Amino acid sequence: MRKLLTLPAKLNTCPVEDAIYQNALTCITDLALNLMAVKVNDYPEDFLGWCQKLLHVCEKEINFDLLDDKQLPVLKKLEECLSQGISQVQLKMLRVAPWPIFYQAIDAMAERQSLAERKRLLEYINTIRQLPLSELSLVDLQTIAGKHSANHDIDNYPFDVEWFGSTKAAKTFHRLLVNHTELFEQALSHIPLQGEVEKTHYSQFVTDYKAIFALHGDGDKAPLMPATRLLAMRRPDVFVPITNGKLSAFCKGLNITKFSNQDFDAYYTELIQVLPVLAWYRCDMPEDDEQAFIWQHRALMFDLFFYADEGQAARSNYVRMRDKPKAVKVSAGINKAGKRSKETAAMIVDKALAEDGVEDFLHDLRDTLIKSVSNGKSVEQAMQLMRSIFG
Repeated sequence: MRKLLTLPAKLNTCPVEDAIYQNALTCITDLALNLMAVKVNDYPEDFLGWCQKLLHVCEKEINFDLLDDKQLPVLKKLEECLSQGISQVQLKMLRVAPWPIFYQAIDAMAERQSLAERKRLLEYINTIRQLPLSELSLVDLQTIAGKHSANHDIDNYPFDVEWFGSTKAAKTFHRLLVNHTELFEQALSHIPLQGEVEKTHYSQFVTDYKAIFALHGDGDKAPLMPATRLLAMRRPDVFVPITNGKLSAFCKGLNITKFSNQDFDAYYTELIQVLPVLAWYRCDMPEDDEQAFIWQHRALMFDLFFYADEGQAARSNYVRMRDKPKAVKVSAGINKAGKRSKETAAMIVDKALAEDGVEDFLHDLRDTLIKSVSNGKSVEQAMQLMRSIFG
C-alpha cells in the first residue's frame, strides 16, 4: 500500500493531476493507518489507473469496522476527490485524443454509462426535434428540456430523459417553459437544424432567451445551464450540455476558464468555439453506423467521460420505473401507431365524450380538454375540473 500511495510522485503527471494528488493527500494523511492495512498486489501504470485503484480500495477493501466516526467524512471526501479526479483525467484525454481513441473509450464505458439507454433517448429526440415546441405535449417538452416526471411512461419513453444534463432543479426555467413555450420556440428558431451554426445565431438565441426571464422571471436571471440542454438537444453535434454539478471538473479537465451560470459569452468562446480544434471532433463522419450515430451527437458525448460508479445505471429514472410495480395507465406520449401526443390526447378525449350521459357543455370544451390531457392530466381529472367550473 505504501508504494501505491506514493506512486503518483514517480509518474509523469501534469498540473491537473498534481492538484488532484495534493487534494487526495490531505485526506490520506488521516486515513494512513487504515489504508496501510490493505494489501495491494498490482499497481497501475498511469494516474487515471491510480485514481481508479485507490477509489476501489476505499469503497471495497478498507476495513470499515476499524474506522472512527470522525474518519468517515474524511473517507467520503477522499472518494469524492478521486471520482472527480477520474472525471478530470478522462476529460483531459479529449484534448488530444483522435477519433478511434475517443470512440473506443465510449465503447469501453458503454454498460456503466447506459449508452444503449442514452441512444434510445437521442433516437426519440430525433423524431420530435423539428416539431415546434408549442406543438409538443408536456411530457415531450420535458423530454427536450431534461426533466423526468411520472408521466414518462416507460412503454413510450424507454429511457431516462435526464441523461445529458438534468434540469429538474431549474424551477423558474420550467415554469416559464410551460407558460411561455412560444417564446422559447422563437429563441431556438435562431439555431439552424442543419448546416453551420454561427455566433450570430447563438447571440440571437441568447438575446431572446434572456428576454423571457427579464419579462416573466419575477427577478430571476436567465440561467445558462438549462439553456445548454435546449441547445444541445437541437444541435447535438454543436452544443455541449453543462450542469452546475459537473462544471468545475469539466473546466479543469479541459483546461478552460471556469464560467458562471449566467456567463453565456464564456460558454461559447471558451468551449463551443474550441471544439473544432479537437482532433476527434473535426474528423469526418465514420462509415460504420454505430460510430456515425455517435459522431452525429458527438458534442453530447463529453457526458460519458465523467466518472460513473457501478450503481449509476441502476439509478436511471427509467430503470427505477421499469423495476417498480405500477398500475397500467394510458400514456400521454405516442401510441403504438406512432402518432404524436396531441393526436393521442384527442383520441382519449373523444372516446370519453362519446360515452352516454356526458354533458353538452363538455363537448363545447373539447379543445380545452385535449390541452389538459396533453399537459399530463387524465381525461377524468380534466372533465371533473371543467364540471367544477362550468357545471
